Amino acid sequence: MIEARGLTKRYGAKTAVDDLSFTVRPGSVTGFLGPNGAGKSTTMRLLLGLDRPTSGQALVGGKRYREHRAPLREVGALLEARAVHPGRSARAHLVSLARTEGIPVRRVDEVLDLVGLTAVARKRVGGFSLGMGQRLGIATALLGDPATIMLDEPVNGLDPDGVLWIRTLLRRLAAEGRAVLVSSHLMSEMALTADHLVVVGRGRLLADTTVAELVARTEGGSVVVRSPQAEQLAALLADAGADARPGDQPDLLHVSGADAPRIGETAARHGLVLHELHARETSLEDAYMALTRDSREYRTDGTGEPETAPAGAAR
Repeated sequence: MIEARGLTKRYGAKTAVDDLSFTVRPGSVTGFLGPNGAGKSTTMRLLLGLDRPTSGQALVGGKRYREHRAPLREVGALLEARAVHPGRSARAHLVSLARTEGIPVRRVDEVLDLVGLTAVARKRVGGFSLGMGQRLGIATALLGDPATIMLDEPVNGLDPDGVLWIRTLLRRLAAEGRAVLVSSHLMSEMALTADHLVVVGRGRLLADTTVAELVARTEGGSVVVRSPQAEQLAALLADAGADARPGDQPDLLHVSGADAPRIGETAARHGLVLHELHARETSLEDAYMALTRDSREYRTDGTGEPETAPAGAAR
């Protein structure tokens, strides 16, 4: 289990993590989400004892990371897949780590097989692709067969087969009773993988909830309408108090403020043709974007031009 209790980290005048509290429980995959600069990586470093908190506690298995006598057996982590000597082979890298904690060498071969690197186990890591490096990082995290897994953007560099593989692996690890914390910017993957979400912005907790609860409490959803008379229909809907925004094609509208039956009835009353009419449900991405709207370090103003967030945003 992972516990952050009033966790705060300041770098001079900048607050990267601000009184953050959450728990990652065994048996579930917890997605750790937030915009760039939200404090996710700093929080993970605090949990692993790589940085010292200004205040609060960061606990794994009820202890601070450095208090564990065999930390690789307690928590497996991937923060930076490239943090490996490029001249070493994948197997040599894992063997050296295994020997530091008395892990049998046979476990090295097990994790290499698990992540699909057996065929390149004796090749130098410096020649690995980004995806292969990610797989080696995951093998390193799993080396000690730990009860707690912490992965920072594990799907970076993976092809579609690799993304499916890591999704299946995370679900399996949780089903085995492990606590799994995984950060990602891919909302579609989090919707398929995570049971629980911890969302942060500017170092503060924005949500600690399930995927379904976050989506359900988010206002949104729109109706997709396609009509050869889209401009006329948009004007009628606007007169009725709805918001009909043009899509990326001349006959396409995205309507909010009116449901599909009402739109269909309006079109019928005025003899307008509809080629498509269906409700678009709120997605996790919609819910996430709405929740973090005011917590982004960089955002756009609708013209595509970047607009920096206020000074002092957490990194």
